[in-house]
Amino acid sequence: MAASFSAVWRAGVLTLLLAAVVHGNTSDYLDPLQPTTSDETVSVGGTVTLTCRVEESDNSSLQWSNTAQQTLYFGEKRALRDNRIQLHRSTATELSITISEVQLSDEGEYTCSIFTMPVRTARASVTVLGVPTKPQISGFEGAVPEGEEVTLTCTSSGSKPPAQLHWYRGEQRLTARPDVVESTPGEPTYSVRSEVTLTVSRGDDNALVTCAVVHPSLAPGDKRSQRALHVLYSPDVKIHPQSDLPKEGERFLLKCEGSGNPEPNTFSWQKKDGELGPQVTVDGAFLHFEMLNKSHNGVYLCQAGNGIGSLGQGEYTLLVQDPTAMASGSGVDHAVIGGVVAVIVFILLCLLIVLEDTSSDTKEHT
Repeated sequence: MAASFSAVWRAGVLTLLLAAVVHGNTSDYLDPLQPTTSDETVSVGGTVTLTCRVEESDNSSLQWSNTAQQTLYFGEKRALRDNRIQLHRSTATELSITISEVQLSDEGEYTCSIFTMPVRTARASVTVLGVPTKPQISGFEGAVPEGEEVTLTCTSSGSKPPAQLHWYRGEQRLTARPDVVESTPGEPTYSVRSEVTLTVSRGDDNALVTCAVVHPSLAPGDKRSQRALHVLYSPDVKIHPQSDLPKEGERFLLKCEGSGNPEPNTFSWQKKDGELGPQVTVDGAFLHFEMLNKSHNGVYLCQAGNGIGSLGQGEYTLLVQDPTAMASGSGVDHAVIGGVVAVIVFILLCLLIVLEDTSSDTKEHT
């Protein structure tokens, strides 16, 4: 009885070991006749290549079928009359076809089959990307006063999956409201809308605001639109003198320049802590001095306006130079220079005399 149980036990163990070995060999076994494919992604209007391969051939033919299980190619033979579908390569171990001018309706699962016993199949999923349209920017089109808010709207349609819209002012990314996504009736595509609100400053005048579409079917920057900002702001004022050294007795001119949008059209002049005085006339942006004298010294103010905000103001300090003092100072300078030159010449003459005496003494000794 014990011997019989031992024999049964050994047989059971051997059976389990054999089953494990067979299972292990089976799990590692790769069917050389099993076709393999890969999933593909393509944009509308593009071309996709579907490739089916087997490791070995038993002379059975490979076949591609579309999403409706219609045969496209059976080996080298075309089965469906669609000129967009062409044979790319046909060998004993490979069947590749191309589909050009891809449409959204081409999306789905394609089947590769090999007619062995039994028939073996593999599937390839084709994803078609809907290409978004160029974005359109709407909103303000005129000029806006400095400090006010501007709201711009950007829209793009035809994307699949939904596109993203990014805003930029110059190179700076802007924070916008979340995109609003709506499906297109009767189509598997989407339209996207985005809004951004800006508080404009004078530095934004003529700055470009950009709306760019971000989508896997596009390269960065492929589709974008721009809108220039136009900002109204009060003038910045500067006063420019006719000369950096205004001299007593000469004519002199100060010019008031204002940079604003629009350009300033009103100017007013005054002298700080005093009157403009005689022989001084105002001509719009210019202040004329017929003949400068010391009484004209002081700080001059110019105010410019363009109807936007407050007046812009600039100032200039006028110091009239005495031409006589300038000439005498110049004479002193020349005298000093002449004295220095005379000393240098005297030293050189002394050196020459010493050198000649030394040379004469040397000759007498020889």
